[in-house]
Amino acid sequence: MNMTPHWLGRKLAEYLSRDRDTHTGPAFTPLTEYAAVLQVGDVVLVEGSSRISSAIKFLTQSTWSHAALYVGGDPAEKGSVPVHRFIEADMVKGVQFVGIEALENFHTRICRPFGLSKVERKQVAEFAIRRVGNQYDLRNVFDLARYFLPNPPIPTRFRRSLLALGSGDPTRAICSTLIAQAFQSLRYPILPIISTHSADNPDCPGCVEDTYKIRHHSLFAPKDFDVSPYFRIIKPLETEEFDYKALTWEA
Repeated sequence: MNMTPHWLGRKLAEYLSRDRDTHTGPAFTPLTEYAAVLQVGDVVLVEGSSRISSAIKFLTQSTWSHAALYVGGDPAEKGSVPVHRFIEADMVKGVQFVGIEALENFHTRICRPFGLSKVERKQVAEFAIRRVGNQYDLRNVFDLARYFLPNPPIPTRFRRSLLALGSGDPTRAICSTLIAQAFQSLRYPILPIISTHSADNPDCPGCVEDTYKIRHHSLFAPKDFDVSPYFRIIKPLETEEFDYKALTWEA
């Protein structure tokens, strides 16, 4: 088998995954306060600083370039301090567990699905856990590499479709695709296609009803969890104890 395309794709992925100089300021929320509000099934969006992050932010016209799913503490750590674990799809390392320290120094946003029971949130997490070890889909990495340039001449209406990565191979994943599949395994909506039509009800001739259709998982980008009406934005510092008057300001 000719391994040259795979080898080149991996080398290109390693190059695109490297951080580039940015002018983004440090994250404001301490990790201890961040960890205190997390729940299993939370989606954490990340403003990355790699070359590939710049491409994704350009194509989606969004701050967010990466997504991770919080799956809870490590069950092997019974009796000790719980290890906060996330699942992400890394371009080089594939689908893997990462700790909360991976979020340090990045701007992030917690998106929490509402209406799910504790059991259902766990089912979402378990779907992703079973994919750990799968590889990142490098099929279109050569195409995506073109878009880390400052301003590639791509019309806005075409940018979304350029992120429809994926070979259709279930053993491969990209970050937002994997998380979308996890929620769609329960038929939980993210950004479904909604059609309105007349209700088939003779007792209510003027009534209409909505029909929901699942959007293909390869079309999801990190920002979709931010704009979805079915996910609540969680602010770690949003507590009743916060008192802005107690802050010490520099003179």
